[in-house]
Amino acid sequence: MLKLRQEITLEDLKKHPKDNPEMVLVEGGTFKMGGEDWFDRAKPIHAVKLDDFYLYRYPVSLALWVEVMGNYPEKAYSQDLSRPVERVSWDDAQLFLQKLNELTGYSYGSPTEAQWEYAARGGRYRQSEISREEDYPYAGSHELAEVAWGDHNSFGETHPLGLLRPNELGLYGMSGNLREWCQDWYGSEYYEVCAGKGLVVDPKGPPNGSFRVLRGGSWDLHDFDYFRVSSRDYNQPYDRNVNFGFRFCWYRPA
Repeated sequence: MLKLRQEITLEDLKKHPKDNPEMVLVEGGTFKMGGEDWFDRAKPIHAVKLDDFYLYRYPVSLALWVEVMGNYPEKAYSQDLSRPVERVSWDDAQLFLQKLNELTGYSYGSPTEAQWEYAARGGRYRQSEISREEDYPYAGSHELAEVAWGDHNSFGETHPLGLLRPNELGLYGMSGNLREWCQDWYGSEYYEVCAGKGLVVDPKGPPNGSFRVLRGGSWDLHDFDYFRVSSRDYNQPYDRNVNFGFRFCWYRPA
């Protein structure tokens, strides 16, 4: 039976992140970021090194959103508290994190694009075990239906957290249920810049831009390429969409 955790509470998140089982330690390491088998925006593959960080096991649920923010997102498609919160912009996600930090005393934030992809790929655990050719195209599987909700199996709606298989780190929904906002500004040439440096340490995207990065697939997408761990997309930070959600991370102090 797969794990189903519907309602992590604010009290849970008041625990120190290192003591909270829903905050997954992603041990740092080096990996090859990007992909050659999908849209040009995921090219070229380049080397990235990351420090340790903690990533929330699930996308943020509607229940947690309501507890922290005290309201429902405007025009939310679903009001099922066990499902991920949707119709949230990048700006909305930052307001949530600001409020969450005020209530808990910790510095939670959005993962960078590099952190998100490294975690989706299984982090150090998987990168030390396999070759690039053997890597999973989706977060935890070669079979999309095992790990992600998309147009192929969603029946036109999001689904409660934790119903499908997690990846090797125990992270759920990285390849699909909702697309997830990352911290970075999007830059069409940023991967070229990184590749030219040989090895990039903890990249955080370009210093400015017009769009923020989105990662992962969504319940309403049918092209399997959009669900790949290397897939990149972007949108205006103020845009709210029925397939936009988010999760958060915590950086372990040195």
